[in-house]
Order: sequence, then structure tokens, then C-alpha cells
Amino acid sequence: MDKHEGFMKALKCRECGKEYPLSATHVCEFDFGPLEVAYDYDRIRQSLTRAAIEARPRTMWRYRELLPIAGQPTVGTQVGYTPLVKADRLAKRLGIRELWVKNDAVNYPTLSFKDRVVSVALSRSQELGFKTVACASTGNLANSVAANAASAGLKSYVFIPSDLELGKVVNSLVYGANVIGIKGHYDEVNRLCAEIAGKFGWAFVNVNMRPYYAEGSKSMGFEICEQLGWRTPQHTVVPMASGSLLTKIHKSYQEFAKLGLVSEGKWHIHGAQATGCNPISAAEKAGLDFFKPVKPNTIAKSLAIGTPADGFYALKVMKETAGHAEDVTDDEVREGIRLLAECEGIFAETAGGVTVGVAKKLIASGKIPATDSAVLCITGNGLKTLEAMTGHVGQTREIRPSLREFEAMLKDEEKVAVTA
Repeated sequence: MDKHEGFMKALKCRECGKEYPLSATHVCEFDFGPLEVAYDYDRIRQSLTRAAIEARPRTMWRYRELLPIAGQPTVGTQVGYTPLVKADRLAKRLGIRELWVKNDAVNYPTLSFKDRVVSVALSRSQELGFKTVACASTGNLANSVAANAASAGLKSYVFIPSDLELGKVVNSLVYGANVIGIKGHYDEVNRLCAEIAGKFGWAFVNVNMRPYYAEGSKSMGFEICEQLGWRTPQHTVVPMASGSLLTKIHKSYQEFAKLGLVSEGKWHIHGAQATGCNPISAAEKAGLDFFKPVKPNTIAKSLAIGTPADGFYALKVMKETAGHAEDVTDDEVREGIRLLAECEGIFAETAGGVTVGVAKKLIASGKIPATDSAVLCITGNGLKTLEAMTGHVGQTREIRPSLREFEAMLKDEEKVAVTA
């Protein structure tokens, strides 16, 4: 193995197993299968121990041997190690013995799990000599590429559907990125980006840099295991857009088990989608191992990918782990956001509402037994999708600066409470 490639061995086709050099490429030239980073686990085992990890700074890079960069990270060095919150009040509302919330709504710097994948992709892009980085995005990825590129002095282009939530658009523009709104849905944006990547030779984090980028998601799973006291959760509920996060959390559990960092256990991974964009959950519920593309129509815009790149692999993981998929309506998404906020003080974006809503359904149906323990992956902050909740969370009550008016208001509330 080339000593300059850290603990990576090669890029390997997930279908035929053919190996490729560790360059900016993502598709097998023989069967067009996706490429994935292969590691030297024997070498990793020698340096990655529980004690070594615990002695390192509390960021995602404490697991650096299992992340695809050759040297030290150069972008996003403070990303990760977000809270794992024991959610007792929400557990009671959902009817389950034990519940945890992995809260990437407070991830640094852009308040979503995408900071994990971007810090890996941009660190690797710099190692490969790129000066311009780019992405196709439903919002959170655009924010993260814009912010992390700015901090590294890289030029960035982010391509988004033109009807994205205003908060996410502003959150990309403020960093000085070139923000390009495309009049079409995400799959059309993605197709255009594949053409641009081929013509201009930029580092597109989720196109030609995808094998490295996707690996960053594993850090969420590594942290969950460590924060649970070096064990894998019985159940993990993961929101699905492309399906990549779900597959990488599964890979993180497998890698920790392979390296002896957690005991070989059985875990179940469940996928969450919005009913208005549910190609993966519809296929799983129908017992299919393939999905049919759909045209997205949901308030959960960060999950609105009608042709999910990792949909086939997400279905495979759920089948292998005896997990399930479910989807929720826009009203159920809002209810999920409210439940998490009212019970645990965590304001999630619409994807979080999807995760909570789906967990509620899976627990109610017995697919996640009420006597078990589960982790919910919350991937983004509610401040980014205020439009989804505007008009659905009550109203402020206005009074003059008068104690008498305030007391009158309290009496009126008491009367309403008695008659309700």
C-alpha cells in the first residue's frame, strides 16, 4: 500500500469488486457500479483502540483511521461529536422503553449532518489538488460546502432547485459561494452537475468525490456507539434522501464490530421518508428489492430525491438487519417536529419531523418493540425550514405593558382550560 494514502487501500466497485486508484472518480468502467473506499483493517486495528479514541479531541476526526484522507484533516477540523440525548419524555409519548436522539441539528458549522461529509470531501479534494469545489444539493449540503469552502479559501459553486426554503438559500449566499438556482427538481440538478463535473474538472463532492464524501456519514454511527458506552443500538431510525446515510451508519457498526470496538451484536436499521417522496419506503413496504422513481411533492425538501442513488443499497441494508421503512404525510412531519420540540427542546428541520413521525408509526405497529431501545438520527436544524411550521405553531398574544391586562389574560386562559 502507498504510504501516502493513509489507511486507504483503493476505490472498489460495490458490484464487481474491481479496484481503482484513489483518485476523483466514482463509477466502475465495467458495470457502472458505484465505487467505495476500501481500507487496510489490519493496520487500522493496530492504532485504533477505545483508549486511543477517548484520548483524542471530541470531533469526528477521533476516528480518522476509518475516514478517507491520507494525512491530517485540513477542512472542518471541529466538526462532529454532537450530543446523544436520552429522550425520556419523547420515549413516553411514543410508547417505547428507551429512546435516544442523535442531535446533528447543532453540528458545526452549518447545523446539519452534512458538515461531516463535506469536511471529508473537501479535505480529500485539497489532497488531490483541487481549487474549486461544488455540489448538487437540496439545501443543507449547499450550506456546508459554501461555509467549509470559505473557511479553506476554496472557490465554490452550489447548485440547488430554485424553490428551496429561503433560509437555506441565504445560508449559502452569505459565505460568498456562487449559488445557482435550477428551475427543476433535485434529480435534474444532479444530472446537470454530472455534466459540469465532466466538462470543468471541479471537485463535485457528491459526484466525482462521492466515494470519499459518503464515508463521512459513518462518523455519526461511530459517535452513537461510543456515546452509548461502546455498544450498537438495538434500533436506529434514519431519514432517507439518497439512502446513503442509512447505508453508512450500517457500515460504521460493521467496522466497529470488525475491529472489536463494540461486541458483535444484532442491530436493526429503519428508514424514514416523506409520503410525498417515498421511492425507498414504498419499495420496502411492498417487499421489493428495487424502487420506482417518483416526482417529489413534500415539505421535507431536504429528503426530496425521487431517484435515490443509494436506494438499492438502503433496501438491502434494511433487509439484512431486519429493519423496516415507513413514510409520513406533511401534517405528520409537522407533528413530529412539534413532538420533539415540546418533549426535548430540540427544534429539527422537516427531515427530523419525518424521522420522529416514522419512529412513532414503527413503535405503534410493533415493528420497533415497545420494550426495546432506539436511536433517532436528527440531521438538521429547524431554523432552516421555518416556512414549514409558520402558521402551525400557535400565535403570540399581545397585551399592553399592564399587570391588570396580564392577569385578565391568565383568567381567560383558566376559563378556556376548564371548559376544554
